Amino acid sequence: MAVSIGLLALAASLCLKPIRSRVGGLLGGWIAGLCAGGLFGLLQAVISLVVDRGAGGDMWPLMMAYVAVADGLAFGACTGWLLGLAALATDRVDQTSRPGRSTAPQFIAGALGVMALAASLIVPNVQGAANVGKNLPDAGFLRAEGSHISDGRGNQVLLRGVNVNQLVDFYRPQPEVPAVRPLSEEDFAGMAEQGFTVSRLNISWSALEPERGSLDPEYVARIHQAVDWAKAHGIYTVLDMHQNGWWNGPTEPGTTCRPGTEEMWGYDGATQWATITDRAPRCQFTGRDISPAGNRAFQNFYFDTNGIRSALAQTWGKLAAEFSDEPMVAGFDLLNEPGFGETAPVTTSYLLGKFYAQSIERIREAGARQIIFIEPSIFWSGLGFDSGPTPGFTEDTNIVFSPHLYAESITMDRDLGIVPIVGLERQFTLAQRVAAEYNAPLWSGEYGYWGSEEVHWGEDEDSLARLARYAAAEDEHVLGSAYWVWKQACGDPQNGIEPYGNALMMQDCATGGDLPPKRGLLKILSRAYPQSAPGKITSLAAEESTLRLAGQTDTASCDLQVWFPGSAKPEIHSTGIANSSLEQVPGGWKFTGCASGDYAVASGSGE
Repeated sequence: MAVSIGLLALAASLCLKPIRSRVGGLLGGWIAGLCAGGLFGLLQAVISLVVDRGAGGDMWPLMMAYVAVADGLAFGACTGWLLGLAALATDRVDQTSRPGRSTAPQFIAGALGVMALAASLIVPNVQGAANVGKNLPDAGFLRAEGSHISDGRGNQVLLRGVNVNQLVDFYRPQPEVPAVRPLSEEDFAGMAEQGFTVSRLNISWSALEPERGSLDPEYVARIHQAVDWAKAHGIYTVLDMHQNGWWNGPTEPGTTCRPGTEEMWGYDGATQWATITDRAPRCQFTGRDISPAGNRAFQNFYFDTNGIRSALAQTWGKLAAEFSDEPMVAGFDLLNEPGFGETAPVTTSYLLGKFYAQSIERIREAGARQIIFIEPSIFWSGLGFDSGPTPGFTEDTNIVFSPHLYAESITMDRDLGIVPIVGLERQFTLAQRVAAEYNAPLWSGEYGYWGSEEVHWGEDEDSLARLARYAAAEDEHVLGSAYWVWKQACGDPQNGIEPYGNALMMQDCATGGDLPPKRGLLKILSRAYPQSAPGKITSLAAEESTLRLAGQTDTASCDLQVWFPGSAKPEIHSTGIANSSLEQVPGGWKFTGCASGDYAVASGSGE
């Protein structure tokens, strides 16, 4: 901060004299502030080009340069009037005290004062990151510990699994065709056979609280049943308040959409009583997430119109109370891919943080100790980066940063057919930088959906190659995630009207029965990995049943558990592991053992 203030002051001193010799008064100072901000942004852009030029093949360095210069100009535009006042004051002092003397020293002093004042507005927003954690759960509950998720017993846990959308209250583009497939215990048994340990269970506010103030007991019972089924197969649940386009209403009949927009389906999300559109048209621009009605609904939510933001926070408190004693509920994902409303992103981020803070407070008041998963806005899914809620939005440190890592998939650059703004590998680095600002672990709540319009099955060479790259980068960064999606019904509005339901587990729309699953994708997704590792994992690489794992623990632990897929018994070599065993389970093998100090596990295919 001190270096930044000094550089800004230097830039201001360079801009003040030449500009104010042409434009006097307050306006000249304001223009000088704009100039100073632009110069500072340009310096940041140069630094970013040096630091982030690697990972090649994408436009991130140029995008970062644009953001840096734009931020610098915006900062100058907001604070330049203060610089103008300081310049006027030093003019007056110079003219009355020492006529004829150069004003440059006074300008520098004034610039320093202005930048110090501006810094005083910024510093409170970053202090919260140093707060000591509150409400950490007891042993047995998963928790956020620094850069990774822990089980509370000193073991790092990698949550890898899938999204489950079978409880979502979707709009039906074809009323006679179900929008979701039935959810059963067999689904969770099938996930376990792939080595998955987490289900991101998508739920709908519209079904959870159709009448304001009370949860629907039948829907809550269905959520409980899903959690119990998952638990029976060793699978954690992340409860995700899902939405796409804010709510499941389509364009109203009789609506005239403006040129450049078109009528749209509904999707899923908020209850009707919390949808305040002020009669804005439900017409989409480029996709479901950009419509006047959706933007206005989010705007009213962020500004707590009719108390709807507070209402959802209270709803979270009630739902969390239902699962406060269930350690197999890993945590609560407060809002899926929040929209951007009608304000600047910095305002949206701040207000999104206010909602998260409210919800966390209600959840903790309910006695729930689980992890809170926080997401940035939909911009991250569409661009590959975003700012996220303002750091320090909460003092609770049992949080996980959970963007959706869709780079080179559903991002706008791929839709436009241009070079990626953020490359597939780079997105992990950018996401971890933001997670570090929160001092929180990183976990991707959604990813995948590669392929082309011609090959919907996702088993084409391009899809498999991209997923293999994603898997390698995920292992390199030692992360967990939830793939989108386990099953998708033929009537799901996200599926469109196609001959099959597009997911890992395929549906034949002609018969309503099952098609063969996406075995090529599953071969990559179900690769070997440590489900639980003592201490911290220091390196990881895997391909199918071949694994290279290293870890370090200060305390001896017998909680090492490694998954290996397939029927062939893997050959395993280990160091630092005692009392190891290898057990065949449905879909693969589980290797367990006691680790101490530095340890390693390696495998190759065996008979």
